[in-house]
Amino acid sequence: MESTKVVTLKALEATPLTFKDYGQVIEASPDGQEFGPHDAQLDLTHGTPRFYIMHIENRPLKFSSITHHANVTQCLGSVGGHAWYLGVAKSSIVDSNEIKDDTGKKIVQSRCGHSYVPPDIDDVQVFKVAGSKFLKLDRGTWHAGPLFKADAMDFYNLELSNTNVIDHTQHSFKKDNGVIFLIDE
Repeated sequence: MESTKVVTLKALEATPLTFKDYGQVIEASPDGQEFGPHDAQLDLTHGTPRFYIMHIENRPLKFSSITHHANVTQCLGSVGGHAWYLGVAKSSIVDSNEIKDDTGKKIVQSRCGHSYVPPDIDDVQVFKVAGSKFLKLDRGTWHAGPLFKADAMDFYNLELSNTNVIDHTQHSFKKDNGVIFLIDE
């Protein structure tokens, strides 16, 4: 790409309604409440779950690439409930039994083995997450972040022990589309 275009996105507050196309927003529930649809609906069946605290530094409110995990749901939340941001796009994984390229969309084979359609620039959305809640990303949800204003933040992360080794597909908007996203809150 010869020049880079900057696309500014307004962040939406992450709520169960606004985030439903990408996963779930999980908020506090009373102790002893039985499991139900308000709880994270997880898929950790393809390996050993890993729940840990990530320390991240220098993640300003911009991104040029986006990632998805085809075999696992992922949960992210800030330690302390500090505000953070996540760029997302809907899952675009293509079932290998149903691959028919009659839609005109480019189908790509991931190095991880599955097929997908790269996310479209117009399908990217940004969410702001604040307070004591976390996000559960559906399998295949494209995501960029966590991003934040502070110099560093800590995040709870639930995924598989080898997610970033064997289930990490990335799309570069800068390389493939000539685009960088900036977040306007």
